[in-house]
Amino acid sequence: MTQFLISLFLSVLVAYSASAQLLSPAEFLGYELGEQFTPHHRVNDYALHVAESSSNVMRVEYGHTYQGRVLQYLIISSDENMSRLEEIRTANLHRAQLADGSASDDPPVAIVWLSYNVHGNESVGTEVALKVLYTLASEKNQQISEWLANTVVIIDPCLNPDGRDRYINFYRQTRGRKQNVLPEAREHSEPWPGGRTNHYYFDLNRDWAWGTQIETRQRLPHYNRWMPHIHVDFHEQGVNSPYFFPPAAIPFHKYITSWQRDLQKLIGTNHAKYFDAEGWLFFTRQVFDLFYPGYGDTWPMFNGALGMTYEQGGSGRAGLGILTAEGDTLTLKDRIDHHYTTSLSTIEVAHIHKDQIISEFTKFFQDASEVPTGNHTTYMVRYHGQHDQVKILSEHLDLLGIQYGYAIEPSTQTGFSYQTRRRQPIEVFQGDLIIPAAQPKGVLASVLFEPEPELEDSLTYDITAWALPYVYGVDSYAFDSQIDWGQKIPTKQGFDQVNNPVAFIAEWKSFEDARFLADLLRSGVKARYTEIPIKINDRSYNEGALIMTREQRGADFDSLVFQSARRTRQQVDALSTTFVTEGVDFGSGDVVYIHPPRIAIVSGPSINSNALGQLWHFFDEQLEYPATLIDQDDFKNLHLYRFDVIILPSGNYEDILSQSRLDDIQDWIREGGRLIAIERATAFLAGKDGFKLDAKSKSDEKSDSLETETIFYAQRARHAISEDIPGAIFRVIIDTTHPLAFGYQDSYYALKVRSQSFEMLKDGWNVGVLTNAEPVAGFAGAETLASLENSLVFGVESMGQGEVIYFMDNPVYRGFYYQGRLLLSNAVFFAGQRSVASY
Repeated sequence: MTQFLISLFLSVLVAYSASAQLLSPAEFLGYELGEQFTPHHRVNDYALHVAESSSNVMRVEYGHTYQGRVLQYLIISSDENMSRLEEIRTANLHRAQLADGSASDDPPVAIVWLSYNVHGNESVGTEVALKVLYTLASEKNQQISEWLANTVVIIDPCLNPDGRDRYINFYRQTRGRKQNVLPEAREHSEPWPGGRTNHYYFDLNRDWAWGTQIETRQRLPHYNRWMPHIHVDFHEQGVNSPYFFPPAAIPFHKYITSWQRDLQKLIGTNHAKYFDAEGWLFFTRQVFDLFYPGYGDTWPMFNGALGMTYEQGGSGRAGLGILTAEGDTLTLKDRIDHHYTTSLSTIEVAHIHKDQIISEFTKFFQDASEVPTGNHTTYMVRYHGQHDQVKILSEHLDLLGIQYGYAIEPSTQTGFSYQTRRRQPIEVFQGDLIIPAAQPKGVLASVLFEPEPELEDSLTYDITAWALPYVYGVDSYAFDSQIDWGQKIPTKQGFDQVNNPVAFIAEWKSFEDARFLADLLRSGVKARYTEIPIKINDRSYNEGALIMTREQRGADFDSLVFQSARRTRQQVDALSTTFVTEGVDFGSGDVVYIHPPRIAIVSGPSINSNALGQLWHFFDEQLEYPATLIDQDDFKNLHLYRFDVIILPSGNYEDILSQSRLDDIQDWIREGGRLIAIERATAFLAGKDGFKLDAKSKSDEKSDSLETETIFYAQRARHAISEDIPGAIFRVIIDTTHPLAFGYQDSYYALKVRSQSFEMLKDGWNVGVLTNAEPVAGFAGAETLASLENSLVFGVESMGQGEVIYFMDNPVYRGFYYQGRLLLSNAVFFAGQRSVASY
């Protein structure tokens, strides 16, 4: 008995000592939260301290940002739950049918994931995370202890450390001894590019479904390991806006369940109770909808959770305090209080409704596995001739946790063709990629593969089309029937390699071929491409095929070619002869030497930072070919002849390109330079002296009904979208004989987010043309569609020895639009190259 009492006393003492060691954020950091911003390294320090001092907290590092900052999350629950954490996690995967077996945890617990600071300058989030972490870790409140007894809380204190520190460093450098609350003070005006985005200026809150950024790619596997029941994404909005919490705005995606809608209302009602008690203003059911799948609220929705966005007024303008339009001072402490309240209120609702939340979560995956979501049972992507695209698409599906396989045997089925947009007989070949709609992640699969999502209201916050067959530009089909599939992965076939090859040749059909070329050029290997289809050794190669000949006599030539092929996972064919049986010989003027391009990209405050970042990321991370970013002020005096290719991202060029500088650029083009203009840069050049591009003028002819129509004030937003494209996909007819379109079939699917249209070039190459303005997927306003008919989408204007390449739309939009990567690669490597042969 005495020994038992001693042991009990010691255990209580140890527990008391551990609790006593846990410091509050103020005690640890040396200031109260809200008095200053906490830099990321101090956030890490405090997270480590809490995890080391608290038996009910586990810290997980899940990666690093591009700039090397730590990505982490913390798991908090009761001591009992922490002791069986793996059991809880695996049981939850069993419920989601993402792991074999049945749930064995007793009692089951709700899992709530709170994500803070995905936008770096929405900086209150991380401060709140520290406060919530301490509250849950200390368990000083009996109510909190009860919540944690049946809830596991996961806190990611900062999804975007690079952007956050960019903002904090700016603010610290510009504020004085005390903050200045006047909105005009410089501490409330972030310089370009701002702290909202990550290192490459990407909006991480639009990347959940795509995983283009390192932060997202490292986070998603951990999300899939846990599959939370509730996920909250904490944001900030304009300084003068009240707080937003659910219910969300219409449109809701069709596949969001009635229970998910109901739970949003339950949580919103609970939040309102606390906000009403404090006299805090809020709004619901406006602005923030649940349609586009790339957000931190919608992506969890399609993964069985309740996904929500919470928006606090403030953002990058608010600093530590700012005067609002109503004359009140909005402080960082105020912002912390609001997000802190909704954080705890969310956990409280999860606690109260735990049983029903888990039951509905289980039902979500059971239904998805048994009955196909949406209009189709099976999605198929043709493998033959598209092996590179299928490989990259399958890696994307792996990241998302979507099951797929390959057709076991050939058959003929009737299904929907994404290319023709009609039902027709379709041959299924052995090895075609098969994605069953009935699977645990069937809802997410259907959201991403449905040819056109059903839009209940055209007033939406983001793009309205994103079907993966169009994104990847692959021949795809949707069936009402099942197709037998297995896990055998097809292999890309080439013919036998030979000893002592005299040359190498490689296909040009995908962006992966462009990555191979980029690697060759970086390695110093000389390469050519054919402008004419050729046949050699009974094998045919289309335009754009890469040719590497043994004019380079170095002993390392073979190994350099094979190393590049291995690094980029591409097939290269070794040739024992260069005798061509059809087409042109390798020494022909139609086989063009590729001068390794020296590329410059204009950068600076007048450039759209997202557009610039997408190009920067494309060259750095996707193509892996050097491109030099030039500040706009330096570009005004840049020696243009140091570069072969100059890219103008979307932006405002009035202050960058004076008429005299445009004259300089035209002289450079005539001497062989290539100018690539994208979106608003194209619009800037239209109509300028020396450039042959013209914008289409909108017709003044309107129907009598439109002339007499009365527009009510309440309908102003809906009327405005008649001249807008929030993001829709159009089928573009292309000239596949032009180098800009090499590697494509007869069409290209353009994602358009701008409504401005352009005339065909009267003296140039109209490579991509929109002849039918009806989108294949997504919404576009009626007034816009009329002007898009017979308009230029991308084209090339010759100017002396050089060329101007016009892109009306961003071919690498948000980094996820894979189909456009080859188009931009063609513009960089092929278009404008000149044959060195003479006859």
